[in-house]
Amino acid sequence: MMQDADVLVLGGGGAGCSAALHLVRRGVRVILLERGLVGSQASGVNYGGVRQQGRHPAELPIARRSRELWGRLRELVGTDCEFEACGHLKLARTEAEEADLVAYLDVAKQYDLPLRMVGRNAIHREYPWLGPTVLAGSFAPEDGAANPRLLAPALARAAREAGAVVREHTEATAFAHDGARFVVETAGGEVFRADWLLNTAGFWGGRVAAAFGEPVPVRPRTPNMMVTEPIRYFIEPNLGVVGGNVYLRQIRRGSVIIGGGMGEADPEVRWSRPLPEVSLRTMRLALQLVPSLAGVRVIRSWSGIDGGMPDGIPVIGPSGTTPRLIHAFGFSGHGFQLGPAVGAILSELVLDGRTDVPLEPFAIQRWAAQGVPAAASAG
Repeated sequence: MMQDADVLVLGGGGAGCSAALHLVRRGVRVILLERGLVGSQASGVNYGGVRQQGRHPAELPIARRSRELWGRLRELVGTDCEFEACGHLKLARTEAEEADLVAYLDVAKQYDLPLRMVGRNAIHREYPWLGPTVLAGSFAPEDGAANPRLLAPALARAAREAGAVVREHTEATAFAHDGARFVVETAGGEVFRADWLLNTAGFWGGRVAAAFGEPVPVRPRTPNMMVTEPIRYFIEPNLGVVGGNVYLRQIRRGSVIIGGGMGEADPEVRWSRPLPEVSLRTMRLALQLVPSLAGVRVIRSWSGIDGGMPDGIPVIGPSGTTPRLIHAFGFSGHGFQLGPAVGAILSELVLDGRTDVPLEPFAIQRWAAQGVPAAASAG
């Protein structure tokens, strides 16, 4: 059976579901195809940081726009997805890391991102539970955290209510353009046709791009995550470190979410798992930051599959080979906060032909210029 739409979205993460919602609210016929459940990979298994601090400068305009959407998420989708602007405290453990924090203050000023440097004396006075290895910190008051399990389903539900068709457990297996429209076939034998195709398929976005002659060196990322039993609430800010080898936050119910390092995965069967040795190493790093976590029990660990790019920033923007194909994938472990704004940007590219957010650094053509072979698409 042939099914038609104005826009076909491949991938039900935060960016894809946000795009479907923004498009359908502007009167567009949208079909979103998700091979599993919406939010079942990178958008739903991540740490949940809603962070602007420390981003690549090219991402900051998107992050700033997305932060505004996070602030009115309840108005947009009917729930705040447990978003809380608890602040993000990025910590330095060496003099070199402290210098990195100071240098980033100038970057933040260019984008009106408020940051406050917390020096060596103040850091332990303001946060007495930090360990002695911490030398300084940078505090971003607008940043915070949310529940990653809730975002994509909430966006998808709002899109459905507005009239979008959201198809879960529908794996797209073939992608083409017949000269007039895009044609996508699924594992179940269905055929979908659309004027526009949005590639928001996460790691698997590399396979879609390669089908249209645009291979990219995307690789699977498998964040190693764990959560503790509930304890007394005392860690208010979302904690990160220069270098990113450990990060942790405590939710109001008391559990501490800890991440660091990578697990292992097989993207062909969408299988992933954390690794015990990585978890143990991350626990040791977490204890250096917050020594009073000693003895607290870890009750669950998990991972998922994200797409990572060698330069650490995603592919976002129009295809270089195929008109009306737009990519947004390879968010390299920091797409959760960006998702709401990326979806809005994609809708503008479709309906307005432009967006105010500079996208040149994210162009897929940057890889074609480097002569990436087809095998490097890793899809």
